[in-house]
Amino acid sequence: MSEFSREYLELLAEKYPDEAAVCSEIINLRAILALPMGTEHFISDLHGEYAAVRHILNNCSGVISEKVMRLFEDEIGEERCRSLCTLIYYPHEKLNAMRESGEYTHDRLKSVLTMLRTLAETLSSKYTRSYVRKQMPHKWSFVLDELLHMQRDEYSNQVRYHDTILESIISTGAADDVITALSDIIKRLAVDKLHIVGDIFDRGPEPARLLDALMEHPNIDIQWGNHDILWLGAASGSPACIFTVLRISLDYGNANLLERRYGITLQPLYDFTRKYYGEATKENVSVALNTLGFKLEGRVILRHPGYGMNSRLMLKRCDFENNTVILDDGVYPLNTDKWPTIDRKDPYSLNDDEFDLVNEYINLFRDSQSLRRHMDFIYRVGSTYLCCNGNLLYHGCIPMTEDGEFARVRHGGVWYSGKSLMDYSDMVVKNAWAKHDESALDMMWYLWCGNDSPFSGRVFHTFERGVVDDQSTWEEPKNPYFSFWEDEQVAGMILTEFGLNPENGHIINGHTPVKAKKGESPVKAGGKLFIIDGGFCEAYQKTTGIAGYTLVFNSHGLKIKAHKPFEGVAAAIDDNADIESEAVQVERFERRRYISDCDAGVGLRRRIQALESLLSAYRSGEIQEKE
Repeated sequence: MSEFSREYLELLAEKYPDEAAVCSEIINLRAILALPMGTEHFISDLHGEYAAVRHILNNCSGVISEKVMRLFEDEIGEERCRSLCTLIYYPHEKLNAMRESGEYTHDRLKSVLTMLRTLAETLSSKYTRSYVRKQMPHKWSFVLDELLHMQRDEYSNQVRYHDTILESIISTGAADDVITALSDIIKRLAVDKLHIVGDIFDRGPEPARLLDALMEHPNIDIQWGNHDILWLGAASGSPACIFTVLRISLDYGNANLLERRYGITLQPLYDFTRKYYGEATKENVSVALNTLGFKLEGRVILRHPGYGMNSRLMLKRCDFENNTVILDDGVYPLNTDKWPTIDRKDPYSLNDDEFDLVNEYINLFRDSQSLRRHMDFIYRVGSTYLCCNGNLLYHGCIPMTEDGEFARVRHGGVWYSGKSLMDYSDMVVKNAWAKHDESALDMMWYLWCGNDSPFSGRVFHTFERGVVDDQSTWEEPKNPYFSFWEDEQVAGMILTEFGLNPENGHIINGHTPVKAKKGESPVKAGGKLFIIDGGFCEAYQKTTGIAGYTLVFNSHGLKIKAHKPFEGVAAAIDDNADIESEAVQVERFERRRYISDCDAGVGLRRRIQALESLLSAYRSGEIQEKE
């Protein structure tokens, strides 16, 4: 019959019961193959910076502004174009501001509706009508569908028809709702796929609000970063991950995130601190968390000598009587003498109160429904890496040796390297989330900070940073990967390892802030590798000199955007202030790319082949059409 079995074709016939249904779907799929590939938007290292990231997501890294200027600048000027962009980014806030300023008039609303309709129609040209309809809110689908099919050269009857729709939207008081719906559609059509290349959590105060926004995106994937792994480990019940989350959250003043958003009270920690340290001051809470963290990490290392991290058993190097620690290059004083829970003979043992505190926080993290909702989403749309349309996405690194080869890492008696190490790491995360067994939970902590973890890529000096003041001890050696990422041959080797073309493929990497103000470029390996961590997090901006990189990949090529700090929503509403960005076209395709050139095209062609086999079977009588 064909390469497809009869059983398969009979199952396919359940969905396409006759020749007409098969022909209709073949026509549809072939037409989709001829559409331009959709725009992909890459962003990494969000680190809880909700306001700045929300704006970047709203303006699609400048994609919307570019379209607005191209369509309307000659007609209405730059300032009104900027105002229209602000309305698209923040429709509720901008409409309220228009009321207060007296701009909320019939003529202005009609003009705005007309321009939004034109912009939405322009963006919809890359998609099927069916897909565009799915992006419309149900209650406004009729109005929006009719508006998007207005034509510039309509017959008089159609002109009257569509003009009446616009007039009625305003006269019935529905303008705000329709403008908001059109703005949402524009943002959804401007970017087909959103790629988050890791690190949603820590440092910035609002990762929960970020996740609420990301969960509304229709087509999103996440490549887990080390901070995402840490929170996944904590939510799964890893004690070492939990107390690291507590320490980082309090170090960055994010107690509200834990207590108000996730319902994880800090009272047990404060009570424990008062009992052993006298007062629950910020300093004492920090010492208590550091001590518990060192113990819990040490217990993981002792359970798993194969991690190769015994050199990080720092409590065994301490002389608590003289309050010093022996490091590899000498003896250093500790910055605290408060060690009330340390058993000098067994420094990694937990006393009864510590056991109780650890178990209480395991239950608090596991029982938080709001945290589980967010972690379920990160787990469901996330992965260690992603191969998509010739691009390889991962957050951290591919561990390597000093010789430029893939590092061989042993876990559970099996050696892994390159892609197999990434696949193994992916399996570990899924096991930890599903099973919560101790070994998988320990591995989550290892993936957060292990010497050869693809998420980490460096040797953590948490102990030195916590209790040694000499900052020369804080430097954390990086994996050799980071000394090879300018090497085109190494980038090609990595792409080949993951089954991608080393000639035209790209690696898109986050994790390491690019020091732009010192002249460092985010473009590595002759344009084969891009680092898009440029400092959304305010804590990094003094180092990077910018406020984040993003990458835009469309049917014409790749463009990297360097963003300046966000001035705030108020400035956007009052002054139409956008995030100022510098765009660099890092690659322009010789010819435009279509869906037929993309990963989706491979699947669509395979579906067409199956349908053509079914059509042939219908016409030969080997399979009967359904009545």
